[in-house]
Amino acid sequence: MELTVLLLRQIAIMFILMGIGFIFYRRKLITDEGSRDFAKVLINLVVPVVVLSNFCIEYTPEKGRDFLTSVIISTACMLLSVLLSRLVFHKRDRISEFSAAYPNTGFIGLPLVNAVLGSQAVIHITMMVIYVNILQWTYGVYTITDDKSTDSLRKIISNPVIFAFVLGLIIFFCQIPVPSFAKNIFSIIAGLNTPLAMIVSGVYLAQSDLLKMLKNTNSYLVTLMRLIVIPLATLVLIRFLPVGSLDMKMAILIASACSCGSNVAVFAQLYHKDYVSAVEQVCMSTVFSLISIPLIISLASLLLK
Repeated sequence: MELTVLLLRQIAIMFILMGIGFIFYRRKLITDEGSRDFAKVLINLVVPVVVLSNFCIEYTPEKGRDFLTSVIISTACMLLSVLLSRLVFHKRDRISEFSAAYPNTGFIGLPLVNAVLGSQAVIHITMMVIYVNILQWTYGVYTITDDKSTDSLRKIISNPVIFAFVLGLIIFFCQIPVPSFAKNIFSIIAGLNTPLAMIVSGVYLAQSDLLKMLKNTNSYLVTLMRLIVIPLATLVLIRFLPVGSLDMKMAILIASACSCGSNVAVFAQLYHKDYVSAVEQVCMSTVFSLISIPLIISLASLLLK
């Protein structure tokens, strides 16, 4: 129950921040260009620093084993998400398949896990963040374009999140000391993740036609898959996996239960696909996730003992 209360409190904070983004955009205090700049700061600086900072801890064999365990669980959960999305949407709508498959682990999952379970738990979902980034640029792009030539190894290697992850692994496993001054800077930058991410989400919501969005039945199906079906399937999976602590499983479940990753709108626009539907799916799933995530975690609190 305490976990659910903490989660509800954080969801309320995120909802208010999203409302600020919505109001500021509608009042023209944030422009389209400004929101894109916010997103660039998040993708290229804030999220990579969040990932890196969580490896700047003292290495112990137990922490090393915990990280490897989180890799195993995250791999299983991401495969499940991609397979279920393909099963439901592959012959129906490729944008919807992309939307349902990849949760918003970077913008929503990271701040939620940090607020609810503590900064020490964020490392448990690092692999989820990495998998989402890698899969979106490879299998995800192939999903919406049906063109294998669009896969880009260079874009993956140059991705700041991937770079931060590799650097973090080196620091962690090689036990390279990080000065307290650098850790303080990381902490300040990482603190921008929640406000910036939710303000950008609010801008996305403000850009959509709310009435049209509410009439789009396909968006409801995507939201149902992303927020209910896939998280419940993930809960069943991790319930019976014989490895991983309770905090680790809860952290990965929170990441898996997040709304559609906002990158689906970016890729839809980049490859001249249905950008409007992509934005509607991101917005609808983000709004409903404010209700669904606490429900999923409340259920998990009963089942994961």
